[in-house]
Amino acid sequence: MDSPERSKQSQVNLMKAVSMSSLPLESVRPDDLDALVALEQRCFTSDRLSRRSFRRWLEGDQRVFLVARDGDCLAGYILVLFHRGTRLARMYSLAVDPDYRGQGLARRLIGAGEDGARDSGRFYMRLEVSSKNTSAIALYETLGYKQFGLYQDYYEDHTDALRYQKRIRVVGDTAYHRAIPWLAQSTRFTCGPASLMMAMAALKPDYQPSDTEELRLWRESTTIFMTSGHGGCHPMGMALAADTRGYRAEVWVNHDGPLFLDGVRDETKKPVMMLVHEDYRHALEARAVPVHYREVRQDDLIAAFDRGGVPIILISTYRMDSKKAPHWVVMSGYDEECIYVHDPDPDGQGQTALDCQYLPLARADFERMTSFGRSRLRTAVILSRELSGPGE
Repeated sequence: MDSPERSKQSQVNLMKAVSMSSLPLESVRPDDLDALVALEQRCFTSDRLSRRSFRRWLEGDQRVFLVARDGDCLAGYILVLFHRGTRLARMYSLAVDPDYRGQGLARRLIGAGEDGARDSGRFYMRLEVSSKNTSAIALYETLGYKQFGLYQDYYEDHTDALRYQKRIRVVGDTAYHRAIPWLAQSTRFTCGPASLMMAMAALKPDYQPSDTEELRLWRESTTIFMTSGHGGCHPMGMALAADTRGYRAEVWVNHDGPLFLDGVRDETKKPVMMLVHEDYRHALEARAVPVHYREVRQDDLIAAFDRGGVPIILISTYRMDSKKAPHWVVMSGYDEECIYVHDPDPDGQGQTALDCQYLPLARADFERMTSFGRSRLRTAVILSRELSGPGE
């Protein structure tokens, strides 16, 4: 028979559990700032969100930000961020006040965060958790999260972060991914070289990317001019650079004339870009590097990926940042609903290297994202391991 003390404690725990299950979960309010900062101080000793960060996310729109409110106090919160232009959500932060733990509140917050992300069209939720946080790891795994990576020395105390992912919009499919190293572009105009280095490193593990190599690749493949500022990378120039380094390259492009001209207003730039295009075209012919003048579709990219190739794809960033800029990314996987890419450009809006790998782009959106400019340019460079040219 239970002692009176144990029975009393059981009743207290039961009442507390009932209370936790009835706490309202609601959208954060601007006047919650002080309470959020205080809650963060109570929950964490390091890697805390600052007041400035909270203020920023209070004003943001690419997120789900919910709190558990107990009268005038906050018992917990969850902050989920969206990667614009993709179907990816990231559980950026989750906190439950120590006095409210052990009663299922974290589970409720996570469920509500997943619901909000799903309602916003996201397919996946990702998170990072300290390798030492065994209780959180157990909770995430119970909720269906699967570890898919590791980020070493991630936290301020130098512990590793385990990367977890859950498909929050479930369909009966299989994802096909490839291990591709992720690299960040070191300048705002070298997405092409960074993507090229990722593809080359994936195909040859002994390939050594570097900042010097990135700039060298840009010099070899630049259009010289672009819509504004420095030139970007021409797909033919990128294919030539890869061929020079001993990779088999092929270009897919739906235009047989000079590229990127429709966004250039300065008439003195256009003749230069046209000369660059013709020079690349003649060089490809001389080296027998294939150029397919036709539309490149998802099925073409998937077929190349299945053969062991690594497609480097030009997209428009409009759905990501509303700027309509040409941007190179690397295909890193696919499934029934998504094409996955490695993006070399963390956007600085709360996104990190972790958010730029295996980004799910909905296949329903992919055709629009891979059409650039008024001319609806579509182009890709596909690399494979087969050697050709001087690197043989």
